[in-house]
Amino acid sequence: MSNDGQDSGKGEEPVTLSPSGSTPSTSSPSPSCSTKPNELPEELLQAGWSKCWSKRENRPYYFNRFTNQSLWEMPLLGQHDVISDPLGLNAAPAEGGDGNLGNGQRKRRVSEEQGAGPSSIKRPKVEPTTPISPSTPGAKPWSSAPEVQSATPVTPSPSPAPYRPAVVYWDLELPTNAVIRECPPAPHLPPHPEIELQRSQLVTKLRQHYHELCHQREGIDPPRESFNRWLLERKVIDKGHDPLLPSDCDPVISPSMFREVMNDIPIRLSRIKYKEDARKLLFKYAEAAKKMIDSRNASPDSRKVVKWNAEDTMSWLRRDHSASKEDYMDRLEHLRQQCGPHVAAVAKDSVEGICSKIFTISAEYSRRLRQAHLALLQGCSVPEACTPAEVQQRLVYCFPIRLSIPSPPQPRVELHFENEVACLRFKGEMVKVNRGHFSKLELLYRYSCIDDPRFEKFLSRVWCLVKRYQVMFGSGVNEGSGLQGALPVTVFETLNKHFGVSFECFASPLNCFFKQFCSAYPDSDGFFGSRGPFLSFRPASGSFEANPPFCEELMDAMVTHFEELLEASSEPLSFIVFVPEWRDPPPSALLRMEKSHFLRHQTSIPAYQHQYRSGSQHICKREDMYYKAVHGTAIYFLQNSAGFSKWEPTANRLAELQSSYRCSASSSSPVATGDGDPASKTERTPSVDSTGSHDNDNNNNSGSSSTSSSSSTVSGTSSGSSSTIGGIGSSSSPLEKLCSV
Repeated sequence: MSNDGQDSGKGEEPVTLSPSGSTPSTSSPSPSCSTKPNELPEELLQAGWSKCWSKRENRPYYFNRFTNQSLWEMPLLGQHDVISDPLGLNAAPAEGGDGNLGNGQRKRRVSEEQGAGPSSIKRPKVEPTTPISPSTPGAKPWSSAPEVQSATPVTPSPSPAPYRPAVVYWDLELPTNAVIRECPPAPHLPPHPEIELQRSQLVTKLRQHYHELCHQREGIDPPRESFNRWLLERKVIDKGHDPLLPSDCDPVISPSMFREVMNDIPIRLSRIKYKEDARKLLFKYAEAAKKMIDSRNASPDSRKVVKWNAEDTMSWLRRDHSASKEDYMDRLEHLRQQCGPHVAAVAKDSVEGICSKIFTISAEYSRRLRQAHLALLQGCSVPEACTPAEVQQRLVYCFPIRLSIPSPPQPRVELHFENEVACLRFKGEMVKVNRGHFSKLELLYRYSCIDDPRFEKFLSRVWCLVKRYQVMFGSGVNEGSGLQGALPVTVFETLNKHFGVSFECFASPLNCFFKQFCSAYPDSDGFFGSRGPFLSFRPASGSFEANPPFCEELMDAMVTHFEELLEASSEPLSFIVFVPEWRDPPPSALLRMEKSHFLRHQTSIPAYQHQYRSGSQHICKREDMYYKAVHGTAIYFLQNSAGFSKWEPTANRLAELQSSYRCSASSSSPVATGDGDPASKTERTPSVDSTGSHDNDNNNNSGSSSTSSSSSTVSGTSSGSSSTIGGIGSSSSPLEKLCSV
């Protein structure tokens, strides 16, 4: 029988009883429960079960007053033990009936009068068929409900089997070889669902402001993903307090946002496949350029040049109807070269105003959020961060980032499962993650969190974590998924086996392959193993993989950080970098790595011959897990002398790395091509004027950069940004011997 809360057409809605079982919490009629003492075994009665009669169905059913669960068939003995599993998380479905537990509608209460059944009743051992809590055997199930002590000795029930995903995209058991200087706890404010909910609302409003400004001032839609790349680019130089919204940046005007908006003026150039599309695009560009120069405060010379070229183009279109697609695209490129500088000149002030306005609103929202957060902590009597004790600058293996401010009490977050998806709800706002990744988050939390041994804050912290990345991605279809792409599993395993990689420079708890990683948000991610933003992470030794978000400013900052670290360390240090092989024009990050004196080897994987894991892997279907990259991937080995000696990219190792890409392409489930999968597409736009310089960003995920502005405009694809991890090298250096684990 299905839960009454799920299907109101079956049986009556039973009364929700208080923990004592005496006071009804609703005015709905109580089910007509049987009172005969021999109707049910004593053990089921103690667990809250009773036999009731359904007037509509004219047959009996069984109702649990602790969990509001209803079944047509008699519950099996040992199916749900309310002592060891008060929430019914590990109950198996009854045979012959719909065993859906209906966790979303269940009232999660624990009886204060729980007792054990007579010891004379032997409970059959029943293995749950669909356990939904991935707890390790023997561990206390996480729950915000208070622990209840029974006065009667309880016969121990079988430990619930942990949930094991059918396909696993991570390995959390390998140790790290990354060595750092011991550092004090970070002063970030601890996450809280109330604040995270406010942040999501304000970021959504900011996105809407950006959309409206582009429409009102320039008559265009915002460039796809430009707001997400703005968040990445701004956080590289941001000195503000909010983890997501930039508030203290110099310069105020973002080069990334400026050049992307300018590139879509007067119209956005899209991919062209047919001759008629090329003809229409050329006509629209000429018409929009002429209209724009007439409506703006342009110089006489600019007006003359733009109007003459636009009218000449329209005249040519009327005369020549036999031109090919290439003729139209050549003419469009010529028109852009002639009119582009004049159009950009009249639009420059307006676009700068858009960038400045968005940043000003963001700074105001950031200030509001911090005030609300501090007020919440003060209301919960959470002490302010005290001056940390003197930290010894000893060498240690890297550990998850800690917060100096203790977490306040967390509000209730509801959890229920819909098939293979975990749904967490707070104040009507639901976030989703599939069961496999929910299991992964619990394991990461168990390994990394030190202030919540009873898992009382686990659900609220998972909600904050998933909500943060959901807000960063945006609400569009497949939007932002490129910011979280990852390398295939076979590539991670090869990097670990042959190059000792043990750390991911750009990842998140949702897409990391190993438990050692850097991520964008230390406040929400630290409880799940993050070491903080990579640009603030300063290892002394170790082997690392870097697959950054494909934001040119962030990639440039990454190269600067690599060279500083390699220059400062004499211990084995290695970075294997995966970036898109853009050559028209090449980003400065690629040129700098190719000229770096730390470059030991570089290779590339051709387009369409390799793939990445989807950025929405924590929620997407298995058949959508991988997509092919429509651009090549360049791989750079940056190592100091000791790192080169220990993890040299020999011919055999490089052959294994190339082979791992081929294995991943042949062994994975159906793969979407970059052309067909909107999530895999990224656009790369050259700068329209010299202000499009490379600023940097420090977040974790792989996005993409701008859009091709050649005559037949081409979009690239985004590849992933989760880093690879590996085990400890075969030989231990003197530095490693000094480290404390």
